[in-house]
Amino acid sequence: MSPGRKIVNLALQGGGAHGAFTWGVLDALLEDERIGFEAISGASAGAMNAVVLAAGYATGGTEGARLALDRFWRGISLEGRVAGPRTTLLETWFGAWHMPFKTPKLPFLDLFAQMASPYDFNPLNVNPLKDLIAEQVDFEALKGCRDLKIFISATTVTSGKIKVFTNRDLSPDAVMASACLPMLFHAVEIDGEHYWDGGYMGNPPLFPFFGETRTGDILLVQINPIVRPEVPRTAKDILERVNEITFNGSLLRELRAIDFVNRMNAEGRLDPTLYQTNRVHRIDGAEDLAAYSGSTRLDTSFAFFEDLKAIGRDAAHRFLDDHFDDIGVRGTLDLRGAFA
Repeated sequence: MSPGRKIVNLALQGGGAHGAFTWGVLDALLEDERIGFEAISGASAGAMNAVVLAAGYATGGTEGARLALDRFWRGISLEGRVAGPRTTLLETWFGAWHMPFKTPKLPFLDLFAQMASPYDFNPLNVNPLKDLIAEQVDFEALKGCRDLKIFISATTVTSGKIKVFTNRDLSPDAVMASACLPMLFHAVEIDGEHYWDGGYMGNPPLFPFFGETRTGDILLVQINPIVRPEVPRTAKDILERVNEITFNGSLLRELRAIDFVNRMNAEGRLDPTLYQTNRVHRIDGAEDLAAYSGSTRLDTSFAFFEDLKAIGRDAAHRFLDDHFDDIGVRGTLDLRGAFA
């Protein structure tokens, strides 16, 4: 890292195709020479953004990271135009199941949910995203990268516990474990254990930062809204809200724990050499993305990705304009307001 940079730990939420918003945020942060990263955590689409960025950085610095992200999202768009079952599965991952949103465009998903498992309707476990990740990410470079620590989450099927994969563990299977939607893909087996989507238990995981990094600043890139002002009435809206709450649950618990430790440190009741005070910041895409219906998570056109990228870049610029001076000094996310 260049001298004088402010260093943060990045925490990237999953969010299907809306992860292109995170791409825009990352692109703007990488472009800004005042910001550097010590570690990145992520779940699902956030995990993909994390490993693509880190692999690009390991081989080509900040510009390499920006190019790698651009290539990845272009690759998703190209995959999305391939005819046949691969398109259906890719679009389903980005749209209907990640949160999961069931739309009139894919009514057969309701039938699958009631009558079939992925072991029935996807017996070959086809997953175009794994092929794309394997093609574009240099996992050996990631394992040897000393400048960026990576933490991606998955959920252990048998125990329900969180599994965090770090640089030395990373592989296409590890990334697919973090993005394994159980109603669409077979559980991912790694070393005899089986995993589902990391969003259930760490979306994204924050606790690895506490003992594994030196920086006390966490920058959360959030896609899934915590607050909805209206009570949902339709079956679709109820389902969407249930899943928003589910996929934000682990994050809220971690924010509560950070707030507790910060308050105990402020009151002198903990040993600060053992319990680090963390300054938490957030770039929140929920309000911007609320303008897009759930069905847009099916849109794999590059034009749509570019729109979300532009929105993410704008959000990152607003954050830097408003809060760059706060980094390293004070947290800018109202933790108690976020979870209470």
